Parts: sequence; structure tokens; C-alpha cells
Amino acid sequence: MKINKLIYIIVLALIFSGCKSAQYKKTDRSVDIEQITIEDSKFMKGDKPYYFVGANYWYGPLIGAKNIGDRERLIKELDLMKSVGIDNLRILVGAEGDGGDSRVHPALQPEQGVYNEDLLDGLDFMMAEMRKRNMYAVLYLNNNWIWSGGMSEYLKWNGYGEVPNPFLEQYSWDEYMNYTKQFHSCEPCKEAYYDHLKFIIGRTNTYTGLKYTDDHTVMSWQVANEPRVLVSPDHEEAFAGWLNKTVALIKELDPNHLVSTGTEGKHGFLQDMDMFERLHTNKNIDYLAMHMWPKNWGWYDINNEKETTQLSIKNAYAYMDEHIVVAKRMNKPIVMSEFGFPREKESLSLDASVENRDVFYKAIADRIIESSINKGVLAGLNFWGFAGYAKTNPSTNGKWIHGDDFSADPPQEPQGLNSVFASDVSTLEIIKQANNSITD
Repeated sequence: MKINKLIYIIVLALIFSGCKSAQYKKTDRSVDIEQITIEDSKFMKGDKPYYFVGANYWYGPLIGAKNIGDRERLIKELDLMKSVGIDNLRILVGAEGDGGDSRVHPALQPEQGVYNEDLLDGLDFMMAEMRKRNMYAVLYLNNNWIWSGGMSEYLKWNGYGEVPNPFLEQYSWDEYMNYTKQFHSCEPCKEAYYDHLKFIIGRTNTYTGLKYTDDHTVMSWQVANEPRVLVSPDHEEAFAGWLNKTVALIKELDPNHLVSTGTEGKHGFLQDMDMFERLHTNKNIDYLAMHMWPKNWGWYDINNEKETTQLSIKNAYAYMDEHIVVAKRMNKPIVMSEFGFPREKESLSLDASVENRDVFYKAIADRIIESSINKGVLAGLNFWGFAGYAKTNPSTNGKWIHGDDFSADPPQEPQGLNSVFASDVSTLEIIKQANNSITD
């Protein structure tokens, strides 16, 4: 009896100590999630072409965190996205450095080589929940822009002085660009970044027990958000050296998953399509990317909304076509991995009309439907971005303050400007119809 009682106690202890990780391991491994591969310039999901309308969901790991997050919100938002056919999410792995209100807070890496365990747990939890829903993650590992720390934070960590934050009156964008371009030739900065890649890509998910390199929830790794040749053509050499070493390292660390740059396309290469093509002619870059920002690029005018919405569509099609020509020549798929459009009069109110935005979204979605029918190289879209059930703070005129809900708009931008909320039924319906219309 004493032996049986002892065995019983041990079994109970093992059950309870197995915790969430063991539970997820059992559930997760029963999910048949197919790896995304490339065949003849097309993404393949198993033996079928894979085309998608997905979302940018940069803050997912933050609300997935056990202590500072909101897991109930994460689960509701994943379920809502899945219900409209969204199964592809572009996500920031984590921020660097704890800055002011124009920066993501808290940061995954508050100091160089030091990690916030709660946010690592949030990344794992989000990936486990995505896997259960047969969703795919495009994970970007750095940022050209200060809103998540990124390249400029590595420079600060390694003795290059304070970052000239362009969101402060005393600094200009030219000063920020000239500062940030130093990253690509800063050896200690690059080594710290490569250490970060090794740490993240080599991670094992604490919920599923799967190595990230073995988890088909990862569709691809992106070297950064909007990496750029900055300021002038003479920066190309340093940028190319960094890019080529980075994609080679990622492939060495993880030969199972796809790699892309995360670029805006021509806009990130001094408007030079030849430079874009030249720097992507690399066997370790599996597919191409481009971004689209009609408001930021001066196509959309708040004082002439209907006409400039049509102009935005015309210019968007032309920009897409330029890149599709290159993708065909390189025999690689291409994804529009960011595009956004504001509400009427750039209002931050959830009650403001989204009629013009819906017109733009519908026009862009039509292109991916057409490409899926023709088995073209335009393979996916990730709109910017999904804000789900976020509650923005009207008392701050759109300014994000530490502790506020995360929305799709990063902290330096007015909250709600380009966000698609759960209440934006008409926009979500366009996305749903597009995903339903995509042909395998």
C-alpha cells in the first residue's frame, strides 16, 4: 500500500509539473500544419500553391506575454483573423532598448544580450496558438526605424552616442538616416545582431517543445523591417556586405525555412530598381517583398480624397507591376508585405468612414485574386495592420503612452491612423471575400 501510494503521488506530481508545455506538446503535435516551400516561383502549401491576404501583427508577442500581456485578447484576435481567412501574420520578434513614448515598451532586449523572459514566453505562446489554428508567421528580426529600437539602438549600445530621434524637434530625418547607415559597417553592432539571430532562431518553444527551426508555423525569417540603402549610392557596398552575410547565416542556422529581406522594394533602394534586383540576386533570399504607403508617399491628399484614392490605386498598380517584372525575371515569388490607408480625413475615431480605405483595399485584393487564378508571382498581401480589440486613448490625441493598448500603428504614430479594428466590419468583409476567392 505504501508503495502504491508513493507511485500515485509521483504520478500526480509529474502531471502537474508537466504544466502548459506538456499540454501544448500533445495538442500541438497532433496538428497537421504543412511547411510553406517554393516551387517554380510559387509558394507551396503541401502540393498546392499558397496565395494569401494576411496581416501585420507586430505586437503579437507583447500581448502574448504571461505577465504584461493580454492573452484573452490575443486568442480572440487570432480567432477573428482566422474567421476571415487570415492565416499569415507578419510579426516583430521584439524591440531593442527601452526608450520614450515613441518607442515600443517593454523591449525584448532592453540591453544588448539581455532578454526579457516574459516577452520570450509571449513569443512562444503566440506561436503555439498560431500553430493550433494553422497560421503562419513571418518573423522580422530587426528594424531600420527607431520605433522598436532596431539598428540605431545597436549603434548606441556600441559607443556611437545618443540616437538622433527624428520625433524630437531638435533632430531631422537626415540626421537619423546618416546615423543609422553606420550600422552596416559597425563590426561590434553586427556581431551583437548575429548573436541575436543565433539566440532566437536556435530557440525551443517552451509550450510546444519544438525548435523554431523545426516548427512549420514559421513561414519565413526577415532580416529586418524595411532595411535600406541609406542617403546615397556609396552606402550600397556596406549594406550588401551586411545583407549577404545575414541571409547566409540565417540559412545556416535554419535551412528548413524561407528567408526574405523585409524591404519596401524600390523605395528602399534610392528609387533604383536595378539596385533592388542586384541586391536580391542571392540564392539565400527565397522571395521578394515590397511595401506600399499612399499617404506617406504623397499620393493621397486629405483635401481631395476620392480623386486621390483613385490616383493611389493607379500608382500602386504601377509600383507593383515594376516589382512583378523583376520577380518574374528572378523566378521568385513576391509579397506586398505592408500596405495601409487611413480613415476619412485621417480621423482617429472608430466612427469615421472607411469608404476610401475599403476602395483601396478592394483594388489591392483584386490583384492577388487575379494572380492566384493565373498562378502568378504575386503571392501574398499583408495589410497594415490588424488592431483587433485595442482601445485607443482619445485623451492623448492619438499619442501612445506606456501602458496603453498596442494597436497596429507603432508607438510614434497616431494610434488608429492605419489600424483595422474588430469593429471595421466592411474592411474585414473585403479581406474575407478575397481569401475566399483565392484559387489554389
